[in-house]
Amino acid sequence: MTVLHDILLAEPRGFCAGVDRAIEIVERALAKFGAPIYVRHEIVHNTYVVNDLKTKGAIFIEALDEVPVGATLVFSAHGVPKSVEHEAQRRGFRVFDATCPLVTKVHVEVAKLAKEGFEFIMIGHKGHPEVEGTMGQLDGGIHLVEDVADVARIQPGQTHKLAVVTQTTLSVDDAADITAAIKARFPGVRSPKQQDICYATQNRQDAVKLMSAQVDVVIVVGSPTSSNSNRLAELASKLGTPSYMVDSAADLQPQWFAGCQRVGLTAGASAPEILVTQVIERIKALGAVSVQAMKGEVETVKFPLPKGLRAWSEDTTESS
Repeated sequence: MTVLHDILLAEPRGFCAGVDRAIEIVERALAKFGAPIYVRHEIVHNTYVVNDLKTKGAIFIEALDEVPVGATLVFSAHGVPKSVEHEAQRRGFRVFDATCPLVTKVHVEVAKLAKEGFEFIMIGHKGHPEVEGTMGQLDGGIHLVEDVADVARIQPGQTHKLAVVTQTTLSVDDAADITAAIKARFPGVRSPKQQDICYATQNRQDAVKLMSAQVDVVIVVGSPTSSNSNRLAELASKLGTPSYMVDSAADLQPQWFAGCQRVGLTAGASAPEILVTQVIERIKALGAVSVQAMKGEVETVKFPLPKGLRAWSEDTTESS
């Protein structure tokens, strides 16, 4: 009889630099201006993080008419359409933008190329706030594709100036397949100089690829709304290893581990390490006795905070 024995921890896993920065923006705004601080949309897609910030005085809203005059407002890590930026300005809120700098990079590229007359094909998931934010940088001219089949359906107004942009949290392999289909239909299409899929998404997917072959089941810590967490679970399944996504240790089901000796454990970029620790303890209670961390990419990326929320030492360091 196979007995549950080992937990293999993916490296890297959990928080990325953009998520760290977004959470810190809300926490520093609360410390500086006091509660409540209003946040448009979940700051990051994680239930634990959102609930923790709620207890500290953050109020999460979707429509700006829910925010009182003179309040402090934070835009989520996913970015917002230009219309939301303009409305916040018009209403006179004190605004801090927690948009991940790697998402902002895509917005800047879209604005620059649009001035040169380009239309865009965006690879992403319809309804995801990052996609809505990027598509909302322009009044039109961005065509969304979610899969290879969509590529045949889109009808750009012109094809001589056409560029591809990508949601930052997609499956690297799926995005490559869709990009290949776009290039087959539109050979002259312009691709980003550097891929739009972010370093953290790439690194966590690479770690799951390495880990999946070494384990009997993969557990991904992440909330159902988290795009990058969902992609990790899908990737393990595609590679032939059963995978399950959990929001917390309470979601773990003993039957998932029947006949398993080694469990692979990872976490999406918006899932805090405390949840991973709790999942480890629960799997240990089910019989696991050893925890091993894989060797993986060491992430050193750190993004600066907006002016107005930096400590004095951070401002002087940057200006020196």
